[in-house]
Amino acid sequence: MNPSSSSDRVRTPQEIAAALAPVLGSDRLHQMVPLAPYTTFRIGGPADVLYDATTDEELASAVTAARAHGIPVFVLGLGANILVGDFGVRGLVVRNRATHVTIANSGVVRAESGTVVADLIRATVVRGLAGLEHYVGIPSTVGGAVWQNLHFLSPAPERERTMFIEEVVESVELLAPDDTRLTARRDEMAFGYDISRLHTSGETALAVNFRLAPGDPDALHRVMQENLAWRGSRHPWLEYHPSAGSIFKKIEGVGAGRLIDQCGLKGHRIGGAQISHIHANIMVNLGDATASDIRALIAHAQQAVAVRFDQYLQPEIGFIGDFAEAPPTSRRTVR
Repeated sequence: MNPSSSSDRVRTPQEIAAALAPVLGSDRLHQMVPLAPYTTFRIGGPADVLYDATTDEELASAVTAARAHGIPVFVLGLGANILVGDFGVRGLVVRNRATHVTIANSGVVRAESGTVVADLIRATVVRGLAGLEHYVGIPSTVGGAVWQNLHFLSPAPERERTMFIEEVVESVELLAPDDTRLTARRDEMAFGYDISRLHTSGETALAVNFRLAPGDPDALHRVMQENLAWRGSRHPWLEYHPSAGSIFKKIEGVGAGRLIDQCGLKGHRIGGAQISHIHANIMVNLGDATASDIRALIAHAQQAVAVRFDQYLQPEIGFIGDFAEAPPTSRRTVR
């Protein structure tokens, strides 16, 4: 959800923690915590206050409490598809670690929104339930998956069809901006390419109900192995080259990565940030990159593509927190 506040006064971390302590507990509110370790880019300054929500009820309580006090609040999943500013994030950052999963014999799976998709895939495949195996290897929580309508080219060998997570979503349990609870059916989620209603509704996903089909575990494992191999040959490994995934939105007719590649920018480096040698629409942290390095590299790629192809690359990732400069144009600000 978007960081937002009903108050113009900037509060200190101590004031924020004191205001939220009666509801969330002073021992669970941690001040000035660096966020870089909690993002796939491994970049980012400190959160004023960090709170770990371990259930969907705690997640709802944290968001509701912050709203009641006019404190900006941001819900952090796995930290993929975002760039956190070097100067950190004001207000409360709720690290979503709500991971309870219930699997019914009917194939309906309820997963709290902090559940890591990779963990959910393992749990369902071993039960012989098909539908999530296509998304193996993509870093995301369940909440992030419905936020962006997680997708992947599958199945092998043709890889001509984009599979979307919406295809197995039955409903999403939401916390509304007025703190009421509601359940939205799949057809009410306004799913699209890299988008859902969560981008504009101000709602927070608390849990997702999936409807999966029976499948042979051996066949599902084969799909997973094929997808991991295919993805691994086309994307830098996060363990060695931290990234946020694709930086720019897809352009109809030609991918952003191809335009950047045709500008000869694979391997181009600014500070500790580099355009990947493997995929030109991915920027990697070579170990000491700052958010400013990434932003400078984004601007350089935009300028090069605009000059050569008269095309403007729009960032796909979210820009979270405080930066030294104004953010590039982006259609989303979170996740």
